[in-house]
Amino acid sequence: MHRYRFVLLRPLQFLPVIFGISIITFILVRLIPGDPARVLLGTRATPTAIANIRAQFGLDEPIWLQYFYFLRNLGNGEMGKSILYKIDVLNLIATRIEPTLALVICSVLLSIAIAVPMASIAARNAGRAPDHAVRIISTFGIGFPPFWLGLMLIILFSVKLDLLPVSGYGSTLGDKLAHLILPSLTIALSLSTVLTRSLRAAMIEGLKSDVATAARARGMPERIVFWRHVLPNSLVPTINLLAVNTGWLIGGTVVIESVFALPGMGQLLVRAIFSRDYMVVQGVAMVFACATVLVNFLADIATVAADPRVKL
Repeated sequence: MHRYRFVLLRPLQFLPVIFGISIITFILVRLIPGDPARVLLGTRATPTAIANIRAQFGLDEPIWLQYFYFLRNLGNGEMGKSILYKIDVLNLIATRIEPTLALVICSVLLSIAIAVPMASIAARNAGRAPDHAVRIISTFGIGFPPFWLGLMLIILFSVKLDLLPVSGYGSTLGDKLAHLILPSLTIALSLSTVLTRSLRAAMIEGLKSDVATAARARGMPERIVFWRHVLPNSLVPTINLLAVNTGWLIGGTVVIESVFALPGMGQLLVRAIFSRDYMVVQGVAMVFACATVLVNFLADIATVAADPRVKL
């Protein structure tokens, strides 16, 4: 169990990271042009009304004092109050976290479902036509912007074929899954291309490894050698790559949710930025940052579990 000793120490190492992210997020949010009070009240607002709103939300305090209030709220398990929605930011985020979490999970699972078969076909036919076809598809997939790909999928499956809903999230479980297909597929087609290339390279190395050679010498069929020895060993670098790209995926939900009008945290962040709702922007950014750190932590645990030789 000494291999898992890092589980006790790693969370302490994340604290400076979270603290640094909070500082950067706080400063960048304050650099957004515009006054939240003026955006909230409109162009005809009087100076007195603007001053009252700024005083109500602490926007008239020095920036260092505002950051202190922000840290104090975090220590108390709060994130302040939204200027636009007039409710606690944490409660607001809680109402939007389900669509984003479902989108991320579905996208990751769909990416793995696409990447593993494609990489397996390419690796077992290295240098031949199937391998070249997978590499060409992966290269083209990397070059397609997700927002453009999402629009093309909407045109094909929603407008032309009328098979899937264009936007929204639905109310029942079946409706929610139907509304998640296109956005999940959009992200998965972009993410799976990166995973496929990495997994293909690891599988080709695994087929040449001593472990595979020894298994063949014992008379194991090539199919058994591949699925029992090559594939498990090839997943270790892919787990780390998936963790890094999941961080990109969490941030990429901002674009995808806007394209498909999913009422998740990404769409909430976009609206908060345009309305200069500082507390919401800070809260969503902190949740995204903590989620990214958590995913990398889970990836470290999965790496150690998959390969006993790894020590962190």
